[in-house]
Amino acid sequence: MMIHAYLRASTAEQDASRAKEQLREFAQQYGHRIAGYYVENESGATLQRPELFRLLADSEPGDVLLVEQVDRLARLNEGDWAELRATLQAKGVLVVALDLPTSHQAMQQAKAGDDFTGRMLAAINTMLLDMLAAVARKDYEDRRRRQAQGIEKAKSAGAYKGRQVDTDLHRRIAQLLDDGKSVRGIADLLDCSTNTVQRVKRERTASV
Repeated sequence: MMIHAYLRASTAEQDASRAKEQLREFAQQYGHRIAGYYVENESGATLQRPELFRLLADSEPGDVLLVEQVDRLARLNEGDWAELRATLQAKGVLVVALDLPTSHQAMQQAKAGDDFTGRMLAAINTMLLDMLAAVARKDYEDRRRRQAQGIEKAKSAGAYKGRQVDTDLHRRIAQLLDDGKSVRGIADLLDCSTNTVQRVKRERTASV
């Protein structure tokens, strides 16, 4: 059993690796070490997450995908969550979240080789994952709705200016694009999201 830790934050301004030490301590508590950390700044509401799927590609049946909370793994709509869950099941990867105690038990039973108990816990764990994924999606939609309402209110009051562009970051991205650096390479170098790099790239292409 190998443990692969997945850490995600939604924006480049957030520290996606914040929970790294907490995940390491958890694995150590159960007598494991983490084989690799997969860190990215991407929305949990999309399946377009290169690091998540690189983790899955690196995983073998019986391995663990470790996250701080279920919402770090997914804030997906029902169809996308079903697709991701099917991928996890096809790979034979067990999702373990610090906020889901049944997943801790499932990991222990898998290690002990207790097939019947392990299968029962895995079934319970899958059900709870479905519930928490649904809660995470609702929280995402509620926050988006409140944000939209706040923007409309600010627009009505003439106070809305929109998100301010980090011009210095965009300038550095443009320079690295001119130097022939890859999107992923720039994102890693500047500690920003690939979405930000792609946006600058699109804007430069449109202006040519």
